[in-house]
Amino acid sequence: MPAPTPDGWRAVDTYLADLLVGHDDVLEQALRDQDAAGLPSIEVAPVNAKFLHLLARIAGARRVLEIGTLGGYSTIWLARALPEGGRVTTIEAEPANADVARRNLARAGVQHRVEIVVGRGADVLPTLTGPFDLVFIDADKESNTIYLDAAARLGRPGTVVVVDNVVRSGRVADPTARDTQVEGVRRGLEMLGSDPRFDATALQTLDAKGWDGIAVALLTDADAPA
Repeated sequence: MPAPTPDGWRAVDTYLADLLVGHDDVLEQALRDQDAAGLPSIEVAPVNAKFLHLLARIAGARRVLEIGTLGGYSTIWLARALPEGGRVTTIEAEPANADVARRNLARAGVQHRVEIVVGRGADVLPTLTGPFDLVFIDADKESNTIYLDAAARLGRPGTVVVVDNVVRSGRVADPTARDTQVEGVRRGLEMLGSDPRFDATALQTLDAKGWDGIAVALLTDADAPA
């Protein structure tokens, strides 16, 4: 079996995205506007965005919490998954990013389903009231344990929790990699593995964003002690 190469997995990602995701002028313009505004290109890949969308639908989610809005690309996908009356609450630390996201959400016609809360996640999360049906964590990795604890507090048994960027090009399993983001990811994964409030697994991904992965957890008992 041939080993995967960057050219190979990007070709597969393009094939799958073209076949199963397709093209969407609104979403593609959102990415162009994000790039034009100088935001980093760290949004989820299209196949992963549709995965989030389908997870929200499978879970029957009506209330979604997103930690890390960026330009609103994943927010649009999540908002489109919700039934009438559904709501996404998304937290963004940078006001300029939130401005880009608001314009993208308005163009997508989902602004009525989304509340953008500007501020650091650690500061905003204690002010929110649950329960949320799905929580997507895609912000600073150093705070993953804070975000997971908040997800448990703001969720309910059966809430789906997704954590992005948990492989970090393989560095998560490299004992010599000690940067703060990798350390934050490890602490989050260790929490998912040991905290009785979560039942979790993780998947490696090879896509347009390179070698990374996601953790997916089911909240088992939001009231159990950590």
